Amino acid sequence: MPATIPDSHADLFSKKAFGSLATLNADGTPQVTPIWVDREGGFIMFNSARGRRKDKNVRRDPHVAIAIADPDNPYRYLEIRGRVVDITEQGADDHINRLAKKYLGVDEYPYRQAGEVRVKYKVQPEHVSLMG
Repeated sequence: MPATIPDSHADLFSKKAFGSLATLNADGTPQVTPIWVDREGGFIMFNSARGRRKDKNVRRDPHVAIAIADPDNPYRYLEIRGRVVDITEQGADDHINRLAKKYLGVDEYPYRQAGEVRVKYKVQPEHVSLMG
């Protein structure tokens, strides 16, 4: 069942708050990666490059967890558990550029590798807990 982000913590998505994305490797061990995050409607969005570990993991098992701590108060945070419900390359370049503007203050993502294909992921929250 879908869960919503409480208004009390929605501001975390307008801050330069990094998320920590947990996925599962093929052997069942967890893998955690810092990510840039934002929202589109009730969905949590993140971006990566095709073929990276998190990309492979969510294609195999869409269950994820994302923790987002307030950069101004690390004791205030969100923990979101849910599923990746859409994976697309469409609009992914624009998305990573918007995230680069938010997190780095630049108009274009500066860390693109030669031949890299960007991918955008949409997470449906199923459980949300918070602190602070």
